[in-house]
Amino acid sequence: MITDDLLEQSRMAEPFRESLLRFLDSGRASERLAFDYHCPPVKVARVLTRALKEYPHLPIESIEVQGESGCEYFRGELVLRTARDERVVEFRWDCKWRAEQMGWRDYFGFPDQARAAREFGWDCFRDWVEVRVAARLEVPVFEEMEDPEAGAVPA
Repeated sequence: MITDDLLEQSRMAEPFRESLLRFLDSGRASERLAFDYHCPPVKVARVLTRALKEYPHLPIESIEVQGESGCEYFRGELVLRTARDERVVEFRWDCKWRAEQMGWRDYFGFPDQARAAREFGWDCFRDWVEVRVAARLEVPVFEEMEDPEAGAVPA
C-alpha cells in the first residue's frame, strides 16, 4: 500500500515520517499517528495511503484516525495536522461497493468484496470528503523581561 514512491514524494515532517515507518513495521499507534482499537491496522494503512496520495505537498506533522470497521467497510474521520492548519476528512472505504461497481460476483452471486479488496487494496474509497480546514492557532509564549519594571505602566 504505502510505497517508497509515496514516501519519497511526500513533504511530511521527519518526526511523522519516523512514526509512519514504525507503524508500517509494528501496526501500532503512536503520538503522531493515533487510532484506537476499533481501527484495524490494515484499514488504517489504507486511509494513510489515500492521505499521502491526496496531500503529498503538505508537511504533515500528525494524523489521527477515528473510525469503525466491518467486514466490507471502514468509515470514519481523519484529522491531518500541519504546523499551520488542521484538515478533517470524512471517509468511507467500501470493498462491497467497489465490487458492485465492477460487476464482480462470487460463487454464490454476492458482490465479490474479497476480490475488490485484493485487487484495489487502498483504492476502494466510496467517499473522501474534506469537511473542514482550519488554521491552527498557536498561543505565543512570552519570554520574561529582564527588568519587570521596564514594561510597567505607571498607575
